Amino acid sequence: MKIAFLGLGLMGAPMARNLLKAGFALTVWNRSAAKAEPFAALAATVEQDAAKAVQGADLVITMLENGPVVEQVLFGSGVAEALKPGAILADMSSIKPAEAQDHAARLEARGVHHIDAPVSGGTTGAEAGSLAIMAGGEAAAFAKAEPVLRAMGRPVLVGPHGAGQLAKLANQIIVAGTIGAVAEAMMLAVAGGADPAKLREALRGGFAESRILELHALRMAERDFTTRGRSVTHLKDLDNALDTADKLHIGALPFTDLTASLFRDLLAHEGDLDHSALLLPLERRGRHSP
Repeated sequence: MKIAFLGLGLMGAPMARNLLKAGFALTVWNRSAAKAEPFAALAATVEQDAAKAVQGADLVITMLENGPVVEQVLFGSGVAEALKPGAILADMSSIKPAEAQDHAARLEARGVHHIDAPVSGGTTGAEAGSLAIMAGGEAAAFAKAEPVLRAMGRPVLVGPHGAGQLAKLANQIIVAGTIGAVAEAMMLAVAGGADPAKLREALRGGFAESRILELHALRMAERDFTTRGRSVTHLKDLDNALDTADKLHIGALPFTDLTASLFRDLLAHEGDLDHSALLLPLERRGRHSP
C-alpha cells in the first residue's frame, strides 16, 4: 500500500515515524518544509507539493491544525484532484463533524473514500504508537485502512461519516473537565497546606484515578507547563463541541462552556501553555498562587 502523510507537527511527526518503523513506504509533506526534511534520512520520500505527494497513493493521511486548514489543503492546493479514484483519505485532524461530512461527500463525488479518524493520547501516545483512534466512515474503507492505523494506535469504527469527530469532541469534553477538576482540587488542598506531589500520590489508585491525575497532576505539582498538549487546540475542540451542540439542538453544555472560558482566560494571560496550565486561571480566580 502506497501511503502519503500530510502534516508533520507535534502529533503528525511521531505518527509518521511509527508508520516508517512498521515498514510502510511513506511519502510526506508539511506546509513548513523544514519539518519534513528530517524524514528523508528515515527513508521517506519528501515532497514540497501536497498534490504531488498524494499522486498514486492508496491511502492519504492528513494530520492538520483545524478544519479551515484541512479544507485549504484538500480543496485549495490540488490534493482532491490529484487523488486517484478508489483511494482512501483518512483525516486524523480534529475538526467539526459537519466539516468531516462535507469533505466526505465532496470526495465521494470524485470516487475517493473518506474516513474521519481523530486521535487522543497527546504527544506521549503519538510517540508510543498507543493513540486512541476514533473513526467515522464506511466499514469497507475502514477495514482497508485499519492495519495502517494500528501502527499508530487503537482504531475503533464509531459510526458513519462525522462520528469519529463526535467521539473526539466527547473525549475533549471529558479531558478538559477532568483537568479542571484536578486543578481545582489541587488548588484547594495546597491552599490548606497539603504537598501537591504527596496529594497526587495519595489519590492514585482510588476512585479519582485517571490518566489526567497520573500525568497532568504531576505537571501541576511540578509547575511544569511546557506545551505537550496545546491549550489553543483544546479550546478549538471545545468551541467545536459547543457549535455542534447548537446545530444538534441539544441545549447548553454548561461544563464545556465553563471550561472553555477558563482556557480563554489562560490564553489571554499566559499564552499557549500545556493544557494542564488550566490551574493558573483557577488560581487567579481564587486569588491563590504558590
